[in-house]
Amino acid sequence: MTSPLIQKPETATPAAPDAVVSFIRFVILGGGVGLLSGLAVPLLALTLPWAVANALVTAASTLLCTELHARFTFGAGRHAGWREHWQSAGSATLAYLATTAAVHVLHLIQPSPSLLSEQLVYLSASALAGLGRFIVLRLYVFAVHRGRETPVRPLVRQEAGAMALTAAA
Repeated sequence: MTSPLIQKPETATPAAPDAVVSFIRFVILGGGVGLLSGLAVPLLALTLPWAVANALVTAASTLLCTELHARFTFGAGRHAGWREHWQSAGSATLAYLATTAAVHVLHLIQPSPSLLSEQLVYLSASALAGLGRFIVLRLYVFAVHRGRETPVRPLVRQEAGAMALTAAA
């Protein structure tokens, strides 16, 4: 008779996808949200300062992307917890600073850039920041810490334990 406590292979936690698969998923999911963000920022910037519009869109897209990356990109298969959201927000803050600085430099060089120029600079800076975020998310935020897993001890049959107790008495 097999013990119901022994974990069967079909109920085991799925392994995290390799780096290439994760990167492709990251580009598709994060890039898709990034393109939508690229459209949302200039629309909001019509009524708000550009940096404020970028901050609002960055916050919303970070929440969405953290959930998508936890569930699909890095193979966690579950929603992101508070720790993942805070750590992801830290990397997104750096990405926000990079995109804001890039667009600010563009406005210093060209006081009235075209929407196309602004989008090219924003999306290029966002893509570079995204590469950095991928590395941080994969190696730190959603990393599988194999050293922290508790080792599985073999189960001792109840009858053998009861016999040992009886023999000792």
